[in-house]
Amino acid sequence: MRTDVIDRPESLSTRAVTNGSPERRERPGAATRRRRWFAGGLIALMAVLSIPFVFPTLWMITSSFKPMSEILQKVPTLWPANPSADAYGEVFRLQPFAQQYWNSLYIAALVTVGTMLVAAMAGYAFARIRFPGANALFLVVLVGLLVPSEVTIVPLFRFVNSLGLINTHWPLIVIPVLGAPAVLAVFIMRQFFLGLPTELEEAGRMDGLGRWGIFWRIAFPLARPALAAVAIFTFLKSWNLYLEPIVYLSSKDMFTLPQALTQYVDAYGGPMWNVQLAATTLTVVPVLVVFLFAQKQFVQGLAHTGLKG
Repeated sequence: MRTDVIDRPESLSTRAVTNGSPERRERPGAATRRRRWFAGGLIALMAVLSIPFVFPTLWMITSSFKPMSEILQKVPTLWPANPSADAYGEVFRLQPFAQQYWNSLYIAALVTVGTMLVAAMAGYAFARIRFPGANALFLVVLVGLLVPSEVTIVPLFRFVNSLGLINTHWPLIVIPVLGAPAVLAVFIMRQFFLGLPTELEEAGRMDGLGRWGIFWRIAFPLARPALAAVAIFTFLKSWNLYLEPIVYLSSKDMFTLPQALTQYVDAYGGPMWNVQLAATTLTVVPVLVVFLFAQKQFVQGLAHTGLKG
């Protein structure tokens, strides 16, 4: 006579031994609470560590609403006693700040777009096109990272002056796109294209695409993370450019913002701190907007630069 065997639930110890661990399993609720405590502690730690970086910006914004006497008092304060927006009106009254703002904005936009296109094409060529001396030529290009801009500013000034382009914006647009400032962008794009699978190019060739078609229809659209990284640091560099505008520009209506910020002085040549802080506060707005919208792509783009050597 056959006897049916009824499966009984295993004991906790038996299941622990079967799973390879002599300890009891932790309850899901306890594990969830532990993860929440860890996440909360990490957020609190990051908030504390961010104070040295956030505090100067916060002080700049709040001090732009203070009078000069309150900014220069012996015991500084974070919040203004009597907030006033008069300094923001002085920003536009003392010089053509709106025109200078537009100058920096369109120059940075043109430099960013031009650098993205040139760096993408150059990076793809160094990564995918095999030609004699490619590695040696790329090494020569990288040497541009080691040359400070102060070393080349005099010969560049003489060259620009010979073309009659002094006190124009052309040197601030063309030189960063085709010169040494674009070298880092070329390096980032080359590293990204080295990580793309070769099967994508082979599929493009099977569809009848040439070299340009493969780049424009396949490689370039896939390079969005790297292009975002290039766009952010190129925009920041052009937006904060200071030495070159001083050398090439001489009239206030042609000034860019970094150069314009130094012009807010009183009759004795002393800085008007509240007006300068108000102008600086207006200056950082585009930078924050660009970074907030593209920070994810920026991190991804920098991560992809180390895929292949």
